[in-house]
Amino acid sequence: MSLFGSLYVGASGLQTGQNALNTTAHNLSNVDTKGYTRQQTLLTDKNYNLLSVNPKAAANQQTGLGVTYADVRQVRDSFLDQKYRKESGRSAFYEVSYNTLGEVETLLGELDGESFSESMNDLWEAVQELAKQPASSVTQGLLIQRASQFVEQAGNVYSALSKYQDNLNNQIKGEVDQINQYADRLFALNNEIIKIETGGIERANDLRDERNQILDALGGYGNISYSEDWNGSVNVKYEGHTLVNATQVFKIGLDQNSDTGFYTPFWQGDAKKIPQENGTFRYDISNCKVFDLTREISTACNTDIGSLKGMLVARGDHRADYTDLQDADAYNETVSSSILMNVQAEFDNLVHNIVTKFNEVLENAAEKEGSPYLRNEDGTIIQLFQRISSDTYDENGKLIRENLSAGKENTLFTISNLVVNPDLVKEPTKLGFIKNDKKEDYAIAQELQAVFETKAYRLNPNVTTKSNLIDYYSNIVSQVANTGAVFKSIYENEETTVSSTDNARQQVVGVSDEEELSNMIKFQNAYNASSRYINVIDQLLEHIINTLGA
Repeated sequence: MSLFGSLYVGASGLQTGQNALNTTAHNLSNVDTKGYTRQQTLLTDKNYNLLSVNPKAAANQQTGLGVTYADVRQVRDSFLDQKYRKESGRSAFYEVSYNTLGEVETLLGELDGESFSESMNDLWEAVQELAKQPASSVTQGLLIQRASQFVEQAGNVYSALSKYQDNLNNQIKGEVDQINQYADRLFALNNEIIKIETGGIERANDLRDERNQILDALGGYGNISYSEDWNGSVNVKYEGHTLVNATQVFKIGLDQNSDTGFYTPFWQGDAKKIPQENGTFRYDISNCKVFDLTREISTACNTDIGSLKGMLVARGDHRADYTDLQDADAYNETVSSSILMNVQAEFDNLVHNIVTKFNEVLENAAEKEGSPYLRNEDGTIIQLFQRISSDTYDENGKLIRENLSAGKENTLFTISNLVVNPDLVKEPTKLGFIKNDKKEDYAIAQELQAVFETKAYRLNPNVTTKSNLIDYYSNIVSQVANTGAVFKSIYENEETTVSSTDNARQQVVGVSDEEELSNMIKFQNAYNASSRYINVIDQLLEHIINTLGA
């Protein structure tokens, strides 16, 4: 090789050493930058000049042209990335479940300074006092007072459960909006990365860092999968459906129920638009929901991933009441997996049984004794508890019964449709409890006691053990506490898994001060060696030109 060609070799060493030092400095300046991925310099030989080919020789005669800066790659472990994103999503799912159970436990245990159990115990004590002196205006007034407090406190608990559903509903909207924003940003990043890397000269590593951070965040919202095309663009699927590809973004829409206001995420591009008479349109989302909530929630099926799904499951799809416990199949399909709906249904069932059994005791006693016992002036039977949105009597003075048929919800004795008889609140002594023979009715008080003591109530269709109404509420609280303990254990285990996976990942992608300083010394020495090499070649050229050339 000529001396001038040797200068070129030395120059390539200088340039490569400088570029490697720049990469090292970039790593060191981002030691504490969240989401930064360590960059690694790859060096390789430049092309060789072929001088001659000898088939009998071990190698061809050729001269090298120096070293070149092949690539600056990000050091990542794709397996750890996938594991981290899946486990962080699973952790987020159980965090939502655990937090929801904690909130429910708080609502059941203490609300505005008075727990529901206290109001229920007060009602039970009022019934016991009534059994001692049924005809006393004091015990009758105490019964009505405690019944009013019981209904009010039950309404407060149920309202708080419903408000928490609304809270989760708002969070669902917020997360869907955030997912759509991430999708838009991923699409923009794909285009920017393609523009920078198309020539094969430069790597858009900082943009790739931002893209990886978004994928990390998306992993917490749901089950994602992704793949990178040859041109650097990433295709992302969310819950098995394409969210972002090289050409477009597939947005998630929200269908809002007109009765509850609850949102259901769906794929906008797959929904069928149905025109309305007022010139607008609505979406038919029956075949394009983002989540299939009828599937069993399990780790084996990967159906327990993502905070968004966790919120949808915990919230449920409607306000539950005791009627949701009537059919075991329907309960297991729509209610049992939802923390809030399950508690709403069981809690409403408790209150429903108390009020209907109380009314039943009064009705049976009135019919057995005959008029005017436990009757209004018009001869209708007195009810202790009445419905807000339904008449108590028909046109013939008969009690209107509950009707489970569709459209007859106003006839149900549910917490949201319940009130103590206003006439009794004004005048508790209308109860009387003095039979037609002028004797006190001790039997009716004993029957009211039996309402609380009879073991005839199952917590839900999946529970075979029957309990009395006093224990029923304790069973609800215990169920919530036990389930919360289970979810807490799962959540803590998942957090440990996420933390250990992220630590392992940081060992790969993180920047080590010591390692980078070692690289800096290595590349600085290489730079200095190239510089000295050029000096030697320069001296040789000077000697040849000035001495031999003369």
